[in-house]
Amino acid sequence: MATADVQIPKTHKAVVYDNPGEISTTVKDVETPEPGPGEVLVNLTHSGVCHSDLGVMTCTWAGLPYPTPKDQVGGHEGIGKIVKMGPGTEKANVKVGDRVGIKWLANACGGCPPCLQGHDGVCFNQSISGYYYPGTFQQYVIGPAHYVTPIPDNLDSAAAAPLLCAGVTVYSALRKSNTQSGHWVVILGAGGGLGHLACQFASAGMGLRVIGVDSPGKEKLVLDSGAEHFIGLGGEKSTTEQVKALTDGLGAHAVLVLTAANAAYAEACDMLRFGGRLVVVGIPEGKPVPIGSALPQFMIAKELTIIGVAVGDRQDAIEALDFAARGLVKVHYRMEKMDKLTDIFKEMNDAKLMGRVVLDLSG
Repeated sequence: MATADVQIPKTHKAVVYDNPGEISTTVKDVETPEPGPGEVLVNLTHSGVCHSDLGVMTCTWAGLPYPTPKDQVGGHEGIGKIVKMGPGTEKANVKVGDRVGIKWLANACGGCPPCLQGHDGVCFNQSISGYYYPGTFQQYVIGPAHYVTPIPDNLDSAAAAPLLCAGVTVYSALRKSNTQSGHWVVILGAGGGLGHLACQFASAGMGLRVIGVDSPGKEKLVLDSGAEHFIGLGGEKSTTEQVKALTDGLGAHAVLVLTAANAAYAEACDMLRFGGRLVVVGIPEGKPVPIGSALPQFMIAKELTIIGVAVGDRQDAIEALDFAARGLVKVHYRMEKMDKLTDIFKEMNDAKLMGRVVLDLSG
């Protein structure tokens, strides 16, 4: 069992959900785990904070089968170095000292129908980081040796963390949007953690023409992220009217819904042109509403497609990180300490966050 030349403490600091159902976290000391067969122990230095963490903590996702347990360690965008290898990892593609990432899916089984067909992002037997499985809001965490993600050497850890969920998800969503270079794509929630990355992947990486939609205060971030046009919510004209005015009256080739707001889904299909595709990513909190005008006759008349995207697969993660390593995508983030997580979630819940927040896990 290989171990790094560092002293691994018996306990370490973690941020836990001390009152699931409420926005409440606390920092406490927890036992440092021992990696089991096929596992590695990672000393985490940074973790991104995702809107999904808020939904898990507050138990507001209707699709979650069980309530979040008390003292669950959340988080699923962790970066750190491997400090110990468990039994049976001698032939793993990673080793002690490697910098790796822990994603939303902590593990996929590799043997179920989705995994066998290259869809490990929807593995039937998946383990989710931060939900009935150790999360990344802590200094040490175990992970399967075959499923941790190598981090490019020239990519800063803090900047890499949000790419492990937000980045890989929007990259996967854009790949599945059926768009080609020069096509119009509307990004709803363009100034958020996912949205500002989607603007960059779409414009710089894929040559798409981006229309970013969000609250007026996020205009600069959206345009700086590569959007060709910005539409602020709450204007005199509807978002659909403005989108059609920018696209010769036809509408967009694709619309990505990257927000949890039900209102975004109510209008999304109307923004599409004939043969367009709606990509469903943001999970509404509370009781979901139907997707606007996605009526059979409307879908048939315009030959529209709706596709859902949960998260990207392992290859998507590697490719998304490579975009950032080449300087094509840059995460807009700010750093905070572990004890600020409750305040971060409150800010997120009030829709005041721009870009991403990354936790410094040094203590």
